[in-house]
Amino acid sequence: MKNIFITGGSGFLGKFLIKELSKKNKVYAPTSRQINLLNYKDLNKIKKKYDYIFHLAAWTQAGDFCLRFPGDQWLINQKINTNILNWWKLKNPKAKMVFIGTSCSYPENLKLTEENYMKGEPNEGLYTYAMTKRMLLQGARALEKQYKMKWLCLVPSTLYGPYYHKDGRQMHFIFDLIKKILLGYYKNKKVILWGNGYQKREIIHVKDFVNFTLKIYKKINNEIINIGAGKEFTIREFAAKISKIVSFKFEKINFDKKKYTGTKSKKLEIKKINKLIPTYKKDQIKIEKGLRETINWFKNQLDLID
Repeated sequence: MKNIFITGGSGFLGKFLIKELSKKNKVYAPTSRQINLLNYKDLNKIKKKYDYIFHLAAWTQAGDFCLRFPGDQWLINQKINTNILNWWKLKNPKAKMVFIGTSCSYPENLKLTEENYMKGEPNEGLYTYAMTKRMLLQGARALEKQYKMKWLCLVPSTLYGPYYHKDGRQMHFIFDLIKKILLGYYKNKKVILWGNGYQKREIIHVKDFVNFTLKIYKKINNEIINIGAGKEFTIREFAAKISKIVSFKFEKINFDKKKYTGTKSKKLEIKKINKLIPTYKKDQIKIEKGLRETINWFKNQLDLID
């Protein structure tokens, strides 16, 4: 049984990860009220030694959040990451740190393969957040180089599944689609999606991401690993799949081409993870099953997300 420290444990991914890791480990996942990651003194109060540090925390939201708050995103995330790296080095140098990257860090003009993570320019609308994630990776690499510390960077495609946040923050596209189509069906609200609908996206079930993480986090050191579905769909295709499950008429959906759309494609290259886990593709939850599960959860939240 190992001692594991987790930041961002109250988030969407964190809740699923804590549940699984707690089955065979002692997990400490303090809330922001218990440990303020912006205040190094809070981290410095932690005396226990850990075998693994899972760093999931980041100050961000979906949609156009990165466009509206680039300065705050840079200052807050850089401070959080620097504090965590410093605490890791000073207090838990023998621990291995597993942290989350972002597909936003990849440049738009190159394949989304791990060796391209630090190359080129990220999408302008996501630039600040993408660069804070690159700096986190560079920080881990620097500590590895000087102090022989161990780390693992996992880069997911968009995560989906039940139990997403419902506190009013902007949602990732797949949840926004589900919410709008459900409200269109049950409350006869007009369904307006951002962009022309031809931008492509890839999603992976949060349970799959956690399952694959558990299979590799102990044995792979000092590498970046993409964890994606291996297949992408247009926003229109996702909307059509959701509409079919909900029994909503796809023809009723409107597309606002003036709204922010992000990158044209975000399909991760998954050759590395396929080699590490031979049954990787077969083990994934089928998209129709995963969407149905997520939609059924959202149906019970309509009074909260309206």
